[in-house]
Amino acid sequence: MSKATPTTDRRPIETESRRVFSGRSEAQVDMHRTSVHQVEADGVRVFYRSAGDPTAPVILLLHGFPASSFMFRELIPRLAHEYRVIAPDLPGFGFTEVPAERNYVYSFEALAKTIEAFTEAININHYAIYVFDYGAPTGFRLAMSRPERVTAIVSQNGNAYEQGLSSGWNPIQKYWNEPTAQNRAALSDFLTPQATKWQYTHGVSDPESVAPESYTLDAALLERPGNKDIQLDLFLDYASNVKLYPKFQEYFRKSQVPLLAVWGKNDPFFLPAGAEAYRKDLPHAKVQFLDTGHFALETHVVEIAAAIKEFLSANAIGESKK
Repeated sequence: MSKATPTTDRRPIETESRRVFSGRSEAQVDMHRTSVHQVEADGVRVFYRSAGDPTAPVILLLHGFPASSFMFRELIPRLAHEYRVIAPDLPGFGFTEVPAERNYVYSFEALAKTIEAFTEAININHYAIYVFDYGAPTGFRLAMSRPERVTAIVSQNGNAYEQGLSSGWNPIQKYWNEPTAQNRAALSDFLTPQATKWQYTHGVSDPESVAPESYTLDAALLERPGNKDIQLDLFLDYASNVKLYPKFQEYFRKSQVPLLAVWGKNDPFFLPAGAEAYRKDLPHAKVQFLDTGHFALETHVVEIAAAIKEFLSANAIGESKK
């Protein structure tokens, strides 16, 4: 069974403009616009979005299931005036391409290794990380591997404590305990367009306010040949993240990394208790709840951007490091 995402002949997109507009080069005018790129890392063509001054402090944005860097489309320009913002698509998601000959094994350990290789490929050595959903265990693995590189963590509905797991995980936990074909097939209900839309709209006071292109794009990408098997493999491997929770917590205690937990309190999968739990190991962690669901950026991007800026400023995350 092939586990690789389809490849295309698309070339890396790199844009530089030297024309002058109102006394400034268009390169200066476009500095805060989001550009898209691809780079080879770990045998994978990693697609990523980027904006901001290349010499500014870096924020690395790591998305979750079943999304991609597209989920950060409104956050990136709100941060790019002060930071260099970089948002890659994880293997198996978005527009990152995994060649079939790579024989990629989809696990969270593999995702973290690819993202670590990605940071080295684009030469970023210090960065704050914004982690969401799957981005949390990916980012926490990265932080444990290279703790000296991580300047701060923003966790938006990204869990590291069992207290934060709701009963919505029960079917997946059943698959962890009994990885049968029947239990695997039962999880296909999580991969339908209806389920994807529900993840975006559940817990939102006005579901019609959620931009339809968000869940529509995710649903379309899930339908690519072989992709549903990739997602089912990751469902099974999520158990490895829960086993690592004590290690994540040990990293928090030892590093005392500055952490902001900004949480959609109506999330059906990651409960508010998961946000509060960070204070067990990081007494100075800041916790903020928003009246929204899992994909909090869809409804509260202004509030989240403001919270990130305030948090990073308060922790002096602003020195010029790449």
